[in-house]
Amino acid sequence: MHKLNPSIKHHIIIGALLGVWIFAFAFIIRPFDDGTLNFKVWVLMSLGFSIGSILSYTVLAVVQKAVFQKLLKWNIVFEIASLTFFTVLYLLCTYVYYKSSIINGGYNFIEFLTNIFLKASLITTPIIILARIYILRFIPVKEDFITIRGENKLDFLKIKNSDLVCVSNSQNYVEIYFIDNDQLKTKIIRSSLKKIEAEFDFLTRVHRSHLINPPHFKSWKNQNTISLTQIEIPISKNYKENLVSL
Repeated sequence: MHKLNPSIKHHIIIGALLGVWIFAFAFIIRPFDDGTLNFKVWVLMSLGFSIGSILSYTVLAVVQKAVFQKLLKWNIVFEIASLTFFTVLYLLCTYVYYKSSIINGGYNFIEFLTNIFLKASLITTPIIILARIYILRFIPVKEDFITIRGENKLDFLKIKNSDLVCVSNSQNYVEIYFIDNDQLKTKIIRSSLKKIEAEFDFLTRVHRSHLINPPHFKSWKNQNTISLTQIEIPISKNYKENLVSL
């Protein structure tokens, strides 16, 4: 999967449905029964594993959104890493719960992994994959568009928030740098940098003449210059802290 629906809300829904499925699966199939569990403990076990999946997937939703917003891209490597992150986190959560005073399970970690967790993973992993594909196809991500307007009503630029790279001062105009079909393009609009900064608070000032969109910051070229996506701009020492704090 080469795209991601970064909505935390949508992924929490997946986590909740996954939790319901795990509880039903555990309650009916009893993959967690090691011969030492009575009915009450068995129910608590199923409930704990269900809640653990919801919490683990919620953490995944927050982490993957942060990564996506930082890198502005997603691919199969990130998708596999996300599923691995969830699996490891869920394994640790469920094992701690299994060995707690609530359950006091009899298996050690290796036995728990092979006799209990892998059984559950064979059922849950395909469901997670299908659910992630579903929310991508049937709940499309709403792109965040911004409109930068000049003094003339016909003088404006409408682009995706994520495509805006930086805005530079050009006397009585501002020069807007943005990505279009993977190419850096520019548009000059009659406006002021101060007005743009006030209207779009997600931009960060790095120079008296430059505002940047933080996700496009790549690296420091030297003490006075930074690299953004397909462009380099100067940075003032008065605004270095703004960039360091990102």
